[in-house]
Amino acid sequence: MFRFLTAGESHGPALTVILEGLPAGMPIDFDATTHELMRRQLGYGRGARMKIEKDRAEVLGGIRNGMTTGGPICFQIPNKDWKNWKNKLSPYPEQNTQKILELVHPRPGHADLAGALKYGVDDFRDILERSSARETAVRVSAGSLAKQLLGYFNCEIRSHVIGIGTARRSDDSVEVTWDEIVRIPDGSPLSCADGKLERQMMGQIDQAASEGDTLGGVIEVVAHTPPPGLGSFTQWDKRLDGMLARAMLSVPAIKALGFGRGARSSELRGSELHDEIVYTSDDGLRRTSNNAGGIEGGITNGEELRIKIHMKPLSSLVRPLRSVDIKTMEPADAARIRSDTCAVPAAGVVGEAMVALTLAEAAMEKFGGDSLAQTLSNYQNHKKRVEQFLKRER
Repeated sequence: MFRFLTAGESHGPALTVILEGLPAGMPIDFDATTHELMRRQLGYGRGARMKIEKDRAEVLGGIRNGMTTGGPICFQIPNKDWKNWKNKLSPYPEQNTQKILELVHPRPGHADLAGALKYGVDDFRDILERSSARETAVRVSAGSLAKQLLGYFNCEIRSHVIGIGTARRSDDSVEVTWDEIVRIPDGSPLSCADGKLERQMMGQIDQAASEGDTLGGVIEVVAHTPPPGLGSFTQWDKRLDGMLARAMLSVPAIKALGFGRGARSSELRGSELHDEIVYTSDDGLRRTSNNAGGIEGGITNGEELRIKIHMKPLSSLVRPLRSVDIKTMEPADAARIRSDTCAVPAAGVVGEAMVALTLAEAAMEKFGGDSLAQTLSNYQNHKKRVEQFLKRER
């Protein structure tokens, strides 16, 4: 079984993740993991926390001499900001020598009030610490290993920003090609393939920052190209599009998603939408388009997997919205918590990790063996059979 669990709080000592299901004998590129964590911290409009943390994953188990052992892998990412909170948020009462102000003004759009109703607390600090998007750092570290596994299946995953605020691509029927996405440099302010559009986005972020506000946006995550046959239609919980939807919507602030043409699919006729299948002697069976986004019937069909995710504006505002003091029930401004003006590119990196983890789960169910060699042998047999099927002669 391929799965992962995370633990830790935003301002606690560290965040941890346990990843189970990687085959034994897989070399690990630690620099690639550090690179992914660095990408998550970049982007125009990020806040002060990104200047404090320099995330690096420490291995606590499951890897020996640079190779997976087959056991659960445990990564830990220390929080550098812990030194400023250890006398306020320690798990040991005797170490909490400094009093911390209670958070009693819930932020609209955050988990504060909903979490308090669920867990029966009057101080939202416990809710904030675990519901914070800081937790996604360890998801990215686990996702980096999933990406490395998918590389053996000739699958690579990247993301790019389509829009922020009202600045966005005007024609969603024209795809940004894989080559255009690959050419976006890591230092790009907003990971956008269109320089002119990117400058418009940056202008909107500047305006929102000057007004103490926040902005969301739209990202496309692209997997190029996953093996056909991942996922299944045989049960609801095996459909890969459903698995991916759950994974993506678990990322804080992601409110909607679509595959391929997404929401536009409901506006088009079937003759306009569905990807026709043709046969040529050179290419065999192939599609003339990819409006489905690489999934049909809950199964990858061999085309690029394309998922658009929509991120809402962050709910921690410098100029707070109206709220209520939960102790007195009197009107109050919502709590002011250190935040970003815009974190859309970072959400793209987290989205890549969640796609990678989900595809890795499906791939290990399809090809899985105890060792990397056994897994790759199963994959090569599948690949050969698919190629023979697609290029069978008339």
